[in-house]
Amino acid sequence: MERNWVEVEPEPRQDGNADVNASGSSMHALSHIRQARIPPHLLQRVPGVLTPGAFSFCEVDSGFGPMLNRKMGSQGFGGAVPPMAAFPPQRYHYFLVLDFEATCDKPQIHPQEIIEFPILKLNGRTMEIESTFHTYVQPVVHPQLTPFCTELTGIIQEMVDGQPTLNQVLERVDEWMGKEGLLDPSVKSIFVTCGDWDLKLMLPGQCEYLGLQVADYFKQWINLKKAYSFAIGTWPKNGLLDMNKGMSLQHIGRPHSGIDDCRNIANIMKTLAHRGFIFKQTSRRI
Repeated sequence: MERNWVEVEPEPRQDGNADVNASGSSMHALSHIRQARIPPHLLQRVPGVLTPGAFSFCEVDSGFGPMLNRKMGSQGFGGAVPPMAAFPPQRYHYFLVLDFEATCDKPQIHPQEIIEFPILKLNGRTMEIESTFHTYVQPVVHPQLTPFCTELTGIIQEMVDGQPTLNQVLERVDEWMGKEGLLDPSVKSIFVTCGDWDLKLMLPGQCEYLGLQVADYFKQWINLKKAYSFAIGTWPKNGLLDMNKGMSLQHIGRPHSGIDDCRNIANIMKTLAHRGFIFKQTSRRI
Protein backbone atom coordinates (compact mmCIF):
# COMPACT_ATOMS: atom_id res chain seq x y z
CA MET A 1 0.00 0.00 0.00
CA GLU A 2 1.60 3.20 -1.12
CA ARG A 3 1.60 5.67 1.82
CA ASN A 4 2.56 9.00 0.30
CA TRP A 5 0.57 10.76 3.01
CA VAL A 6 2.31 8.83 5.83
CA GLU A 7 5.77 7.91 4.60
CA VAL A 8 8.37 10.57 3.88
CA GLU A 9 11.53 9.25 2.28
CA PRO A 10 14.46 11.55 1.47
CA GLU A 11 15.74 11.50 -2.05
CA PRO A 12 18.87 9.32 -2.21
CA ARG A 13 22.16 11.06 -2.86
CA GLN A 14 23.21 10.87 -6.47
CA ASP A 15 26.96 11.10 -6.82
CA GLY A 16 27.39 10.02 -10.43
CA ASN A 17 28.54 6.52 -9.59
CA ALA A 18 26.90 3.47 -11.14
CA ASP A 19 26.63 2.01 -7.63
CA VAL A 20 25.11 4.64 -5.38
CA ASN A 21 25.98 2.67 -2.26
CA ALA A 22 26.83 -0.84 -1.18
CA SER A 23 23.24 -1.74 -0.37
CA GLY A 24 21.62 0.18 -3.20
CA SER A 25 20.59 -0.89 -6.68
CA SER A 26 23.15 -1.13 -9.44
CA MET A 27 23.29 0.37 -12.89
CA HIS A 28 25.67 -2.30 -14.17
CA ALA A 29 23.58 -3.12 -17.22
CA LEU A 30 24.93 -6.15 -19.06
CA SER A 31 27.44 -6.68 -16.23
CA HIS A 32 27.89 -10.30 -17.31
CA ILE A 33 29.41 -9.24 -20.63
CA ARG A 34 32.92 -7.77 -20.63
CA GLN A 35 32.83 -4.37 -22.27
CA ALA A 36 34.68 -4.61 -25.55
CA ARG A 37 36.52 -1.74 -27.18
CA ILE A 38 35.67 -2.45 -30.83
CA PRO A 39 36.04 0.10 -33.63
CA PRO A 40 32.78 0.73 -35.49
CA HIS A 41 34.17 -0.49 -38.83
CA LEU A 42 34.88 -3.93 -37.32
CA LEU A 43 31.28 -4.41 -36.21
CA GLN A 44 30.38 -5.29 -39.80
CA ARG A 45 32.78 -8.25 -39.62
CA VAL A 46 31.13 -9.87 -36.58
CA PRO A 47 27.44 -10.13 -37.49
CA GLY A 48 25.17 -11.30 -34.71
CA VAL A 49 27.69 -10.41 -31.99
CA LEU A 50 27.46 -6.64 -31.69
CA THR A 51 25.12 -4.58 -33.80
CA PRO A 52 24.59 -0.85 -33.41
CA GLY A 53 21.19 -0.27 -31.83
CA ALA A 54 20.86 -3.83 -30.50
CA PHE A 55 20.08 -2.39 -27.07
CA SER A 56 18.16 0.81 -26.53
CA PHE A 57 20.76 1.98 -23.98
CA CYS A 58 23.91 1.11 -26.00
CA GLU A 59 26.06 3.39 -28.08
CA VAL A 60 29.13 2.93 -30.30
CA ASP A 61 31.78 5.48 -29.40
CA SER A 62 34.05 6.69 -32.17
CA GLY A 63 36.88 6.68 -29.63
CA PHE A 64 36.26 3.00 -28.88
CA GLY A 65 34.98 3.88 -25.37
CA PRO A 66 32.51 1.94 -23.19
CA MET A 67 29.50 0.52 -25.00
CA LEU A 68 27.07 1.43 -22.21
CA ASN A 69 25.53 4.82 -21.83
CA ARG A 70 26.04 5.73 -18.16
CA LYS A 71 22.63 7.34 -17.75
CA MET A 72 19.87 4.94 -18.69
CA GLY A 73 17.23 7.66 -18.81
CA SER A 74 19.01 9.60 -21.57
CA GLN A 75 18.12 7.04 -24.24
CA GLY A 76 14.36 7.54 -24.23
CA PHE A 77 13.35 5.26 -21.39
CA GLY A 78 9.76 4.98 -22.48
CA GLY A 79 10.68 3.21 -25.72
CA ALA A 80 9.94 -0.33 -26.83
CA VAL A 81 11.18 -3.21 -24.68
CA PRO A 82 14.20 -4.95 -26.23
CA PRO A 83 13.97 -8.68 -27.06
CA MET A 84 14.44 -11.25 -24.28
CA ALA A 85 18.03 -12.00 -25.31
CA ALA A 86 18.96 -8.38 -24.63
CA PHE A 87 18.49 -8.17 -20.88
CA PRO A 88 21.06 -9.44 -18.39
CA PRO A 89 20.52 -11.99 -15.60
CA GLN A 90 19.44 -10.76 -12.19
CA ARG A 91 21.10 -11.54 -8.85
CA TYR A 92 17.95 -13.32 -7.62
CA HIS A 93 16.07 -16.34 -8.92
CA TYR A 94 12.77 -14.83 -7.83
CA PHE A 95 11.35 -11.46 -6.79
CA LEU A 96 8.38 -11.54 -4.41
CA VAL A 97 6.34 -8.42 -5.07
CA LEU A 98 4.27 -7.39 -2.05
CA ASP A 99 1.92 -4.50 -1.31
CA PHE A 100 -0.29 -4.41 1.81
CA GLU A 101 -3.52 -2.56 2.30
CA ALA A 102 -4.39 -1.73 5.91
CA THR A 103 -7.12 -0.24 8.08
CA CYS A 104 -6.97 3.54 8.07
CA ASP A 105 -8.88 6.70 8.82
CA LYS A 106 -8.42 10.45 9.32
CA PRO A 107 -7.13 10.94 11.95
CA GLN A 108 -5.22 7.66 11.74
CA ILE A 109 -6.42 4.73 13.85
CA HIS A 110 -4.03 2.67 15.99
CA PRO A 111 -3.01 0.01 15.58
CA GLN A 112 -3.35 -0.32 11.82
CA GLU A 113 -4.10 -3.85 10.63
CA ILE A 114 -3.35 -5.51 7.31
CA ILE A 115 -6.55 -6.23 5.37
CA GLU A 116 -5.09 -7.29 1.99
CA PHE A 117 -2.01 -9.50 1.64
CA PRO A 118 -0.89 -10.07 -2.00
CA ILE A 119 2.41 -11.53 -3.26
CA LEU A 120 3.45 -12.04 -6.89
CA LYS A 121 6.28 -14.49 -7.59
CA LEU A 122 8.32 -12.92 -10.39
CA ASN A 123 10.86 -15.07 -12.25
CA GLY A 124 14.24 -13.32 -12.16
CA ARG A 125 15.24 -14.70 -15.56
CA THR A 126 12.09 -13.90 -17.54
CA MET A 127 10.60 -11.20 -15.25
CA GLU A 128 7.22 -12.88 -15.75
CA ILE A 129 4.72 -13.67 -12.97
CA GLU A 130 4.82 -17.38 -12.14
CA SER A 131 2.55 -17.62 -9.11
CA THR A 132 0.25 -15.50 -6.95
CA PHE A 133 -0.61 -15.53 -3.26
CA HIS A 134 -3.57 -13.31 -2.44
CA THR A 135 -5.99 -13.09 0.45
CA TYR A 136 -7.96 -10.52 2.36
CA VAL A 137 -7.42 -10.44 6.11
CA GLN A 138 -9.89 -10.08 8.98
CA PRO A 139 -8.89 -7.20 11.28
CA VAL A 140 -9.39 -8.05 14.96
CA VAL A 141 -8.70 -4.84 16.91
CA HIS A 142 -10.88 -2.61 14.70
CA PRO A 143 -12.99 -5.17 12.81
CA GLN A 144 -15.26 -2.56 11.22
CA LEU A 145 -13.74 -0.78 8.21
CA THR A 146 -14.12 2.99 8.10
CA PRO A 147 -15.71 4.78 5.12
CA PHE A 148 -12.34 6.45 4.50
CA CYS A 149 -10.63 3.05 4.28
CA THR A 150 -13.20 1.67 1.85
CA GLU A 151 -13.01 4.78 -0.34
CA LEU A 152 -9.21 4.66 -0.43
CA THR A 153 -8.69 0.93 -0.97
CA GLY A 154 -11.94 -0.22 -2.57
CA ILE A 155 -12.17 -2.94 0.09
CA ILE A 156 -15.67 -3.31 1.55
CA GLN A 157 -16.68 -4.95 4.82
CA GLU A 158 -17.89 -8.17 3.16
CA MET A 159 -14.43 -8.72 1.66
CA VAL A 160 -12.75 -9.02 5.08
CA ASP A 161 -15.54 -10.58 7.17
CA GLY A 162 -14.85 -14.26 7.75
CA GLN A 163 -11.37 -14.10 6.22
CA PRO A 164 -8.31 -15.54 8.00
CA THR A 165 -6.59 -13.46 10.68
CA LEU A 166 -3.02 -12.26 10.19
CA ASN A 167 -1.66 -15.18 12.23
CA GLN A 168 -3.42 -17.64 9.91
CA VAL A 169 -2.35 -15.73 6.81
CA LEU A 170 1.32 -15.80 7.83
CA GLU A 171 1.07 -19.59 8.24
CA ARG A 172 -0.43 -19.85 4.75
CA VAL A 173 2.30 -17.62 3.32
CA ASP A 174 4.93 -19.95 4.77
CA GLU A 175 3.15 -22.98 3.27
CA TRP A 176 2.98 -21.22 -0.11
CA MET A 177 6.67 -20.27 0.08
CA GLY A 178 7.53 -23.92 0.76
CA LYS A 179 5.34 -25.22 -2.08
CA GLU A 180 6.92 -22.74 -4.49
CA GLY A 181 10.44 -23.85 -3.53
CA LEU A 182 11.27 -20.46 -2.04
CA LEU A 183 12.47 -21.88 1.30
CA ASP A 184 15.21 -23.90 -0.41
CA PRO A 185 18.56 -22.37 0.72
CA SER A 186 19.89 -22.69 -2.83
CA VAL A 187 17.08 -20.52 -4.21
CA LYS A 188 17.73 -16.78 -3.95
CA SER A 189 14.59 -14.69 -3.55
CA ILE A 190 13.79 -11.28 -2.11
CA PHE A 191 10.67 -9.23 -1.45
CA VAL A 192 9.99 -6.03 -3.40
CA THR A 193 7.79 -3.19 -2.15
CA CYS A 194 6.93 0.34 -3.25
CA GLY A 195 8.49 2.12 -0.28
CA ASP A 196 9.74 0.78 3.05
CA TRP A 197 6.42 1.10 4.91
CA ASP A 198 5.14 -2.46 4.31
CA LEU A 199 8.05 -4.42 5.79
CA LYS A 200 9.79 -1.81 7.92
CA LEU A 201 6.72 -0.54 9.79
CA MET A 202 3.39 -2.22 8.99
CA LEU A 203 4.09 -5.95 9.29
CA PRO A 204 6.54 -5.81 12.21
CA GLY A 205 4.35 -3.28 14.03
CA GLN A 206 1.23 -5.43 13.81
CA CYS A 207 3.15 -8.58 14.64
CA GLU A 208 4.60 -6.94 17.74
CA TYR A 209 1.14 -5.81 18.83
CA LEU A 210 -0.27 -9.34 18.39
CA GLY A 211 2.79 -11.13 19.79
CA LEU A 212 3.66 -12.82 16.47
CA GLN A 213 7.09 -13.65 15.06
CA VAL A 214 8.25 -12.07 11.79
CA ALA A 215 9.86 -14.62 9.48
CA ASP A 216 13.43 -13.88 8.42
CA TYR A 217 12.49 -13.69 4.74
CA PHE A 218 10.48 -10.53 5.51
CA LYS A 219 13.52 -8.74 6.98
CA GLN A 220 15.30 -7.71 3.77
CA TRP A 221 13.75 -6.27 0.65
CA ILE A 222 14.06 -4.02 -2.40
CA ASN A 223 12.37 -0.63 -2.20
CA LEU A 224 11.29 0.01 -5.80
CA LYS A 225 11.31 3.78 -5.25
CA LYS A 226 15.02 3.64 -4.45
CA ALA A 227 15.77 1.27 -7.33
CA TYR A 228 13.92 3.55 -9.76
CA SER A 229 15.75 6.64 -8.50
CA PHE A 230 19.12 4.90 -8.90
CA ALA A 231 18.21 3.89 -12.47
CA ILE A 232 16.54 7.07 -13.68
CA GLY A 233 18.09 9.73 -11.48
CA THR A 234 14.85 11.21 -10.10
CA TRP A 235 12.87 10.39 -6.96
CA PRO A 236 9.25 9.27 -7.66
CA LYS A 237 7.42 11.53 -5.19
CA ASN A 238 4.04 10.11 -6.22
CA GLY A 239 5.24 6.52 -6.21
CA LEU A 240 3.78 4.20 -8.82
CA LEU A 241 2.04 7.01 -10.70
CA ASP A 242 5.35 8.84 -11.23
CA MET A 243 7.22 5.68 -12.16
CA ASN A 244 4.62 4.62 -14.72
CA LYS A 245 4.56 8.12 -16.16
CA GLY A 246 8.37 8.28 -16.26
CA MET A 247 8.52 5.12 -18.36
CA SER A 248 5.38 5.76 -20.44
CA LEU A 249 3.58 2.78 -18.90
CA GLN A 250 -0.17 2.45 -18.46
CA HIS A 251 -1.30 2.24 -14.83
CA ILE A 252 -2.85 -1.16 -14.17
CA GLY A 253 -6.12 -1.37 -12.24
CA ARG A 254 -7.12 0.72 -9.24
CA PRO A 255 -4.68 2.77 -7.14
CA HIS A 256 -4.43 1.43 -3.56
CA SER A 257 -5.67 -2.00 -4.53
CA GLY A 258 -2.94 -4.26 -3.15
CA ILE A 259 -3.03 -6.81 -5.96
CA ASP A 260 -3.20 -4.10 -8.66
CA ASP A 261 -0.31 -2.22 -7.05
CA CYS A 262 1.69 -5.46 -7.14
CA ARG A 263 0.99 -5.82 -10.87
CA ASN A 264 2.20 -2.25 -11.45
CA ILE A 265 5.36 -2.91 -9.44
CA ALA A 266 6.02 -6.08 -11.46
CA ASN A 267 5.49 -4.22 -14.75
CA ILE A 268 7.90 -1.44 -13.74
CA MET A 269 10.50 -4.01 -12.65
CA LYS A 270 10.17 -5.88 -15.94
CA THR A 271 10.65 -2.66 -17.90
CA LEU A 272 13.73 -1.69 -15.87
CA ALA A 273 15.22 -5.18 -16.21
CA HIS A 274 14.69 -5.26 -19.96
CA ARG A 275 16.75 -2.09 -20.14
CA GLY A 276 19.64 -3.63 -18.26
CA PHE A 277 18.98 -2.66 -14.65
CA ILE A 278 20.26 -5.09 -12.00
CA PHE A 279 18.16 -5.11 -8.83
CA LYS A 280 19.90 -5.27 -5.47
CA GLN A 281 18.68 -5.24 -1.88
CA THR A 282 18.09 -1.70 -0.63
CA SER A 283 16.57 -2.17 2.81
CA ARG A 284 16.65 -4.44 5.82
CA ARG A 285 15.29 -4.71 9.33
CA ILE A 286 17.25 -6.37 12.12
